[in-house]
Amino acid sequence: MKDKVITITPKGITQKQFTNLILELNIMRKAWKPYGVDINIQAPGIRKIIMWGNKSGAQLSDQDR
Repeated sequence: MKDKVITITPKGITQKQFTNLILELNIMRKAWKPYGVDINIQAPGIRKIIMWGNKSGAQLSDQDR
């Protein structure tokens, strides 16, 4: 099967909105994985955004110490 490509170009988005968009797309990627859909997301700084966004409250409070 041929790969399908979707390009999303948000204009006028703030950094906070961009971060939230990446985290929402990551949630969608995880939700579709059991159905055999492998979604590849590429964006600048994506690894840091996802690592930070997937931390629990306990992990975040440990950083403040």
